[in-house]
Amino acid sequence: MSEIDDLIVGYYKWLRDKSATKVLGEWTEITTPYLDRHNDYIQIYAKKTLRGFVITDGGETLMDLEHSGCLIDSPRRQEILRSILNGFGVEHSEGEFRVLASREDFPIRKHNLIQAVLSVQDMFFLASATVESLFLEDVSAWMEGADIRYTPRIKFSGKSGFDFMFDFVIPKSKVAPERIIRAINNPSTSAARNLIFAWLDTRAVRPENSEPFAFLNDNEKSVSSSVTVALLAYGITPIVWSERDRFLERLAV
Repeated sequence: MSEIDDLIVGYYKWLRDKSATKVLGEWTEITTPYLDRHNDYIQIYAKKTLRGFVITDGGETLMDLEHSGCLIDSPRRQEILRSILNGFGVEHSEGEFRVLASREDFPIRKHNLIQAVLSVQDMFFLASATVESLFLEDVSAWMEGADIRYTPRIKFSGKSGFDFMFDFVIPKSKVAPERIIRAINNPSTSAARNLIFAWLDTRAVRPENSEPFAFLNDNEKSVSSSVTVALLAYGITPIVWSERDRFLERLAV
């Protein structure tokens, strides 16, 4: 078993050991080890039905954003929300994110719901009415202004069979390899851990010399060194937003 395989197995052990369930009537509350922007564990809910299993966030994701002043009320924000949810096969109904699962694909469908919740929370964090644009839009505008060619919102299936979404892929050129990029609006240690696993699981199915990058938003607060050190340890190049021009040549070729 390779070192990467060992790391992935360790990740699954962490995921299993740090998860907990609690029966609430006909629903089961699943507490995951993933942290939200308040550093609370993300909770989802599952129920068995005649069609299989329903798994939902209980409407907590959008409710929390709305209570924080972030309304997803503009056509552009709604378009981004739909793009995120469609990428993970998640339905949006009456404020809830939900998926249907069979016994066989329950783990993957649960994973997709959690990834969608994490993506939505990060994408719209701090995107209140006082913020003119979303961080993803800022990154996209900068890349286009620098004439960096890219394909947006690409989903890769990892070695585990789980799906992971990346915000941009810059195709290889004659002088540079493929570059895979995620924009992290709230660069916490939890967000870094999520990206690290996504990269470890997908690198086996990408070209050997593919390079991962992470844009880290430091508009509102500085990025902790623990985040950048963790990313570098797994071969992911962190790009702090205020220092983005330093990386222009590596991305534009």
